Amino acid sequence: MNIRTLETFVWIARLGSFRAAAKRLYASQPSVSARIAGLEDQLGVELFDRIGRHVKLTAKGRELLVYAEKMLNLHSEMLQVVATPTAIHGTIRLGVSETIAHTWLPQMIERVSEAYPAINLELDVDISVNLADKVANHDIDIAFLMGKVNQPGMINRRLCRYSLVWVASPRLAIPDTPLSPADLAKWPIITYPRKSEPYTNIRSLVDPMNHSTQIHSSSSLSTIIRMTVDGIGISALPREIIQQELASGRLKQFDVEVSIPDLVFNAAYGAAPGGNVVHAVAELSFHTVSECNVDT
Repeated sequence: MNIRTLETFVWIARLGSFRAAAKRLYASQPSVSARIAGLEDQLGVELFDRIGRHVKLTAKGRELLVYAEKMLNLHSEMLQVVATPTAIHGTIRLGVSETIAHTWLPQMIERVSEAYPAINLELDVDISVNLADKVANHDIDIAFLMGKVNQPGMINRRLCRYSLVWVASPRLAIPDTPLSPADLAKWPIITYPRKSEPYTNIRSLVDPMNHSTQIHSSSSLSTIIRMTVDGIGISALPREIIQQELASGRLKQFDVEVSIPDLVFNAAYGAAPGGNVVHAVAELSFHTVSECNVDT
């Protein structure tokens, strides 16, 4: 019996599938099956009931899960306290909203590399709605996303916030006086994807004024910025990601009488046994935000 076998057992119990556990552990399905077969032979009990492609724990399996989780926690804690950083290795799957990828993510990756040189980061840049599903389904280990993940066993911690500023291409000749929501609704608006908080907030702001307002949504910040620079419409974006466009004059900020809520980001990750390294990487993200003077 070794840590790898216990980790395999725990992930099968969590995910309910040998195939899903194999994918999570970067192992082949036959090797995962062999580990569990060996563990069952060693203990002399069946740990899983096989139901097609899915499995569920037997009574003895549920008993073992309690001890296996304790042992994984203790093993992870031991590595954190005793081992050198180079002895802590593995892959952390990090899901990141594009807003963060455009700002302080490179500094955070540098900090992780310095603190844990044997840890590999596998990055997944996606919209917050998808990231919430992925971290809840254990497809990623940590998510930096707008909003929270309301699932049992999930830790949500405030990470940072960004204020939105209204910008447009100078060629649109937006008036210098603050626009009312009714004036704003006359212009095509380019914003974050449907079901996102910015889209919902902007839609609620302009819809009562003009139900025919054009709202173009995109999951790509780069596309939103490019469309705005090209004069296709106006946008509300974090100042931090459009500093070059503002400095060069390709975008011009204008005022609106009614403000829209800030983008609030959280770090979401599972409170799973053996997750000390995941927690440590999350802590590094909070230190990075502080060092980069990002509003929290």
